[in-house]
Amino acid sequence: TVSQGEDDLRGGDALAKEYGTVADGGMIQAITYPDNFSSEQETVIADIVGLSDDPLMKAIVVNQGVPGTTEAFKEIRAKRSDILLFCGQPQEDPNVIDAAADVVTDADNVARGYLIIWSAKQMGAKNFVHISFARHMSIELLSRRWAIMQQAGKDLGVKTFFETAPDPTSDVGVAGAQQFILEHVPTWVQKYGKDTAFFCTNDAETEPLLKQVMKYGGMFVEADLPSPTMGYPGAFGIDLSAEQGNWPAILKKVESTIVADGGSGRFGTWAFSLGYTTTAGLGEYAKRCIEGTAKVANMQDMLSAFEKYTPGAAWNASNYTDLNTKKTDTNHFLIYEDTYVFGKGYLGSAKQVVPEKYLTYKAQ
Repeated sequence: TVSQGEDDLRGGDALAKEYGTVADGGMIQAITYPDNFSSEQETVIADIVGLSDDPLMKAIVVNQGVPGTTEAFKEIRAKRSDILLFCGQPQEDPNVIDAAADVVTDADNVARGYLIIWSAKQMGAKNFVHISFARHMSIELLSRRWAIMQQAGKDLGVKTFFETAPDPTSDVGVAGAQQFILEHVPTWVQKYGKDTAFFCTNDAETEPLLKQVMKYGGMFVEADLPSPTMGYPGAFGIDLSAEQGNWPAILKKVESTIVADGGSGRFGTWAFSLGYTTTAGLGEYAKRCIEGTAKVANMQDMLSAFEKYTPGAAWNASNYTDLNTKKTDTNHFLIYEDTYVFGKGYLGSAKQVVPEKYLTYKAQ
């Protein structure tokens, strides 16, 4: 939904605009899952499975792959082996979702564990604060990324710290979690200093974090799911209704606001939203696979579909490898885009060679 991840939703809107909605004789059927998806898993499963009741359905793309996606895919597979099942940004264990889906894509949180710290250092950060909560830290790639960040910090000379915030899907809700961030950032800036880059794993908490980091000092490399619309419009009162869907125009408008507010060189993003590109890119990729112009689980075909929606931005991709079994899943792609710093431009992170030791790094 808009409140949980607007970019992901807008990617679906872009597909519907391009290829028409089922209701109007087109090919796209878009639905949303409940905001409180963790406690309404049965609804999530039923809604996804329900899409397969349409005899004309050829592919189902779920982004983000919230808990319940694997079960839904298994149920669909049991009755409709002809439907392609694609998952973006899975929140379930890779080994579980990879076995159920035809294609899985996610932010390369392994490489980004190193690259976000590398980028923070390029921006002049001496400290790095990682803000999260138990549910997110139980997601394998997020906990692995944090472990890599800590090691990269030691190697690159950036001190890393962890701060705990409330889970927005808990009793406090989104509003309570956002209020916590608003109240605690001033103390954190005082504690760690203004040459500190702040990072949080939750979308809803990004907006108050940006607002307070600008107000009290500090830095922000990029969001967990980076985008110029992730947190920035709400934090700085930027109206992007006229620019909706035009990412270069969105980036320019957000950049002018950040620079005018004195944030040049201290705030970053990806020029094109990961959430938006994942929904639109996976939809396009599925369409091409159905039509026979692309192959399922082909990295270049997948990137080609993503690049349709991100002109000018550099991407990088690799296959997911399980640390314990050393098994590489050829249908699971880890992807990342170059980091763009407002007032400075692209950092060149997509061209950086991530040292091999981080790619296989395991929390001690």
